[in-house]
Amino acid sequence: MRVTDLVFSYGDRVVFDGLSLTASPGRRLGLVGENGAGKSTLLRLLAGFEEPLAGTVERGEDLGFLAQELPFPGSATLAGVLDEALAGIRAVARRLDELAERLESDPAAAGEYGRALEWAQAHDLWDADRRAALVLAGLGLGELDPGRRLDTLSGGQRSRLGLAALLIRQPGTLLLDEPTNHLDDSGLEFLERHLARLNGIVVLSSHDRVFLDAVCTDIVDLDPALGGPTRYGGAYTEYLRHKRAERARWEQRYAAEQAELKQLAQSVAVTARRVAHDRAPRDNAKMLYDFKSGRVQKQISRRVRNAQQRLDELTRSQVPRPPAPLRFAAPALTRAAGEDEPALTVHDVRVPGRLHIGHLELTGSGRLLVAGGNGAGKSTLLSVLAGRLEPADGAVHRRRGLRAGLLEQDVTLPDPGKSPRRLYAEAAGPEAVPLHSLGLLPPAALDRPAGLLSVGQRRRLALAILVALPLDVLLLDEPTNHLSLTLAEELFDALDSAPGAVVVASHDRWLRRGWNHPVLRLHRGEVVRAEDQGLGG
Repeated sequence: MRVTDLVFSYGDRVVFDGLSLTASPGRRLGLVGENGAGKSTLLRLLAGFEEPLAGTVERGEDLGFLAQELPFPGSATLAGVLDEALAGIRAVARRLDELAERLESDPAAAGEYGRALEWAQAHDLWDADRRAALVLAGLGLGELDPGRRLDTLSGGQRSRLGLAALLIRQPGTLLLDEPTNHLDDSGLEFLERHLARLNGIVVLSSHDRVFLDAVCTDIVDLDPALGGPTRYGGAYTEYLRHKRAERARWEQRYAAEQAELKQLAQSVAVTARRVAHDRAPRDNAKMLYDFKSGRVQKQISRRVRNAQQRLDELTRSQVPRPPAPLRFAAPALTRAAGEDEPALTVHDVRVPGRLHIGHLELTGSGRLLVAGGNGAGKSTLLSVLAGRLEPADGAVHRRRGLRAGLLEQDVTLPDPGKSPRRLYAEAAGPEAVPLHSLGLLPPAALDRPAGLLSVGQRRRLALAILVALPLDVLLLDEPTNHLSLTLAEELFDALDSAPGAVVVASHDRWLRRGWNHPVLRLHRGEVVRAEDQGLGG
């Protein structure tokens, strides 16, 4: 696959301007970048669903694109989807049998047979049925009735079925837009192993940093950089190291050039006004003065011209200012309460059908990660701790005067017509740090109606309001959802060092992998493991 000088825009918003990229068999490219950087757009351009304004995309015919919706009616069955996925492989199997019978009588069939055999080997034709069973089981679909209609499946099941069909078909080039959505840990691990064994081309976007680390041979960063979109060899960990070093070099070069520009501008202005002597000449030295003054003035003029030429050249060629990264610069979350004293204590709390916690204690400086799959009870626990949900049995004891804030997955803004800047000011008060200094929203979004923000931007605004308030306990439900990978990294670092108590419910494996504090694991509302003293079942 080869992309050359690709240009694409939506109206007056340029997405790509001269992008070039190549991918050869065995390479697995991960696309990363801020929301809106063009990851999904690039995948659609590669697949041929969008046409570039300029440039070319050379792609093979054997290509598969993971669509967000299955291209089948609701009346179709699981077996029908699998038959469609295997149709091409079965057709080649039949053709091989036909050609094999013709080989003795028709030597000209040998060329076509060789090409068909090569295709069959590349697609593991003789292992296709076993692969289909393994893929279905690996993605959590193995127990479904083959005759089940698609309109009876959940959204997550339909998404996984679409991915399964593509993996079963095993095209030479796979284009995957967020393939990790709706997968649990076992499904993610299966997909990582499966993709890592493929010999073809894989281009994918994902917010799962562990997945990028396990699968990718290269990372393509679409965020603004000194040389535009940049490709880095290696997986996500290597990308982070290269990205930090590159950012430091860009900042250093920008600072050096700005200092030189300032010095040159000052030199031009001052030197042009300079005279040879500060005092007037004596009468008997006038002729000598006129001679020396003329020579000095020529030297001054030459220096002014040289400085002006360098100033003009550097002004034209200077590197742009590095875009300010989104920063999570949280102020203090606590009001100097006792760090080692209990802030929240849970005693035998029960929410029927959703949650049962025997004992849980969180200190004023405590950190707790609540882990578990979908439906495990993570969000329910955070709602109980925040006082949003009253349990049917048991009690939650809060320290006197304790203030807790909850970041929910579904954010509802009080007045969508107001701007983020105004909503933040009204909620956080005049003493809060300015919204723009938190870096959770880009400058262009600060003064537009909050109702026009994306889902991710609304969650960032809610998070900004929370961290600006004088809270004692911060409760975060899937805080890295809808965040760019860069911001997720910075958020994780800030949470680890911020004062106050923090409880995080997350399925983010990268966050969980680097977590060095207590972990409470839930399954169907029950504690299955508490990885620290003081965390009860």
